Amino acid sequence: MTMDHIVVLGAGVGGTMTANMLRRRLDRSDAEISIVDKSTEHAYQPSFYLLPFGYMEPEDQFRDIRGLLRDGIEFVQSAVTGVDPDAKTVELADGELSYDYLVVALGHRLAPEATPGMLEGWEETDSVYPFYDFDAAMGLRDALEDFDGGTFVVSVPDTSIKCGGAPLKMTMLAEDYFRRQGIRDDVDVVMTKGGDAVFGVSPYREKLEEIWADRDIEANLNFTVDEIDHEQQVIHSEEGDSQEYDLYAPVPPQYGQPALTDNSPLTEGDEEHGGKYVTVDEHTLQHTEYEDVFALGDGCNTPNAKTAAAARKQAHVVLDNLTAHMEGRRQTAKYKGYAACPLLTKKGKAMVAEFDYEESISAPVESRLNWIMDINILPSFYWDSWLRGYDPLP
Repeated sequence: MTMDHIVVLGAGVGGTMTANMLRRRLDRSDAEISIVDKSTEHAYQPSFYLLPFGYMEPEDQFRDIRGLLRDGIEFVQSAVTGVDPDAKTVELADGELSYDYLVVALGHRLAPEATPGMLEGWEETDSVYPFYDFDAAMGLRDALEDFDGGTFVVSVPDTSIKCGGAPLKMTMLAEDYFRRQGIRDDVDVVMTKGGDAVFGVSPYREKLEEIWADRDIEANLNFTVDEIDHEQQVIHSEEGDSQEYDLYAPVPPQYGQPALTDNSPLTEGDEEHGGKYVTVDEHTLQHTEYEDVFALGDGCNTPNAKTAAAARKQAHVVLDNLTAHMEGRRQTAKYKGYAACPLLTKKGKAMVAEFDYEESISAPVESRLNWIMDINILPSFYWDSWLRGYDPLP
């Protein structure tokens, strides 16, 4: 009798948590578990909007994936190039992997090259820093130290993005930073966004609008970035408007992974209208066509905010439903769309936006405790508990 082989694609939050929890639950004689990632490095991505201000330090933000995995999990370092769910094989850059059950957690792909001028501005000037990239975040740290006035701009792309609150946090922390540096009167702080609200969920939207009005932060709404003239330092929008900048922190466009969107039947959609993502039942997280495939995290099409907190909740649902499916039992675990985003409003203050498919959960209250939780407490839980599959979450 052959053992079942579970293959997990992607060693980000969702993939690593799921692999470790599966290994804890399943006897080694019941299943072999492999996890595939092209990198051996796992980054604490919530630090990337904090590094520019010195609120976290770069050396603390990376760990070797192999040290995060439980004994009995095989780590395969290779790029995924395609998936054939009919043959139950994963195509790798250097071979092929067969599976009985597949968990897809490959996340989002940052695509600064998708906006004309963004990559050139980053590589050729000292004024454009797509801060979702670690090197760009560290470059912005240096640029902020030298910045003595002008227009500081953050932009939100017209694609789905991971951590929709990050551009707001970057904007508010920058405004607070300029105030602390004594140059606030010399800086215009602007965030551009294609939609008509700074944040999509009430009551957090109204609270943020109040904060931004009080602190003279400009929301340039209905402004969809079309291209960046990095030589003239001007952003042009699809609507025909323009926005000048002296220092620019754009959120790059983000899409599904080409290995899935271009070389597997697991995804649906198109890049013009929200992107191509792995299609799953929004509650069970089982693929809509291939019953032995589950997916979670930023790369699946569940209509929730794409955050680590969402992936954490989803990992429990995949764990329960995949093991039930393996044993021929009814799948009863349901993901209800939970997502959470600590919205850091200034140094020492934050509010937590929590919501699911149906409603908002937490009150829109700024507090020092929320800041301490995000900066001082959550990282250790992340590294030492959640990623390793020790998570008491029901």
